[in-house]
Amino acid sequence: MKTVVIATAALAVAWTALPIDATHAADKPVPKFTLSSPAMKDGGYMPEKFVNSNPTSKNCSGQNVALPLTWKNAPAATKSFAITMFDPVPRGGMGFVHWVAYDIPGTATALKEGAANNPTGFVGGKNGAGSGAWAGPCASLADSPHPYTITLVATDIEPGTLKPGMTRDELVAALQGHALGTTTFIARYHKP
Repeated sequence: MKTVVIATAALAVAWTALPIDATHAADKPVPKFTLSSPAMKDGGYMPEKFVNSNPTSKNCSGQNVALPLTWKNAPAATKSFAITMFDPVPRGGMGFVHWVAYDIPGTATALKEGAANNPTGFVGGKNGAGSGAWAGPCASLADSPHPYTITLVATDIEPGTLKPGMTRDELVAALQGHALGTTTFIARYHKP
């Protein structure tokens, strides 16, 4: 009991020793780290332009142009960003990685339409097909629509530190203890 009283008293002294502004820090709203696309709404259907292009598949009749993305309110200490796009539905629920990108400079607030088709200024990691570029949706008619989760991670890692050509799993392992914040954007696709 004596220990609890001493600990409580110490906490009270520490609390009153804080500057006045610090005691009200919780009252100040922190802007939310968000990810969006000028091409579509979060949770909406991905326009055909951004769908994969494969002449041997009826499900892949798009142009495979990488979706443009914008973000705001990243954590102040951000040095770089990483992005993945994952579809959890194919391969019996094991999913498919459509895109891996990292070493995006911490000063960036967007990737233009098509930027992930030929990564410049950042590293394209290996997607599920082994490519270092965007692989747009190509959902089968049987289990359509698919949700494509695009995740943006703000990191404390300087660009150029991570090895090139990492898979999503390797990137996740490399970011352990270095993620400052994450935000997601959901795009859905089904073949009409």
